Amino acid sequence: TLFVSVVAMPLTVTPEEKEELLCTYAALVLHDENVAVTAEKIQALIKAAGGSVEPYWPKLFAGLLEGKDISDLLLGAAGVGGGAAGPAGPAAAEDAPKEEEPEEEEEEESSDADMGFSLFD
Repeated sequence: TLFVSVVAMPLTVTPEEKEELLCTYAALVLHDENVAVTAEKIQALIKAAGGSVEPYWPKLFAGLLEGKDISDLLLGAAGVGGGAAGPAGPAAAEDAPKEEEPEEEEEEESSDADMGFSLFD
C-alpha cells in the first residue's frame, strides 16, 4: 500500500524546473556513457526521450559543464550540505574534543566593538 500512496501523490513541477531536470538527467546520462556533454547531444537525448526544452537550456548546461570533470562535481557535492552530522551516541560525544564557547562569545563582542556599533543595541 505504501507504493500505491507514493505513486498517487501529485508531483508539481514548474515548466522551468522540468526543463532544468531534463537537461540535468541528459547530462548525467551522457557522462555515464562517457560521451562528451554538448548542447547538441543534450538536446538530442531529450528529444529522443520525448521531451522538449527551450533552446537556451542545453547551451547553458553544456557551457557550465565544459572543461569540468562531472565525476568530481558529483563527488564534491556530497561534501556540501547543511552541516556535519552530530555525534552518533554517548561514546562519540566522549571522544569529541571539548570546545570552549565563552571564548567565542568574547571574540564576537570584541568584533562588534571594533566596528564602533552593534546591530543589536
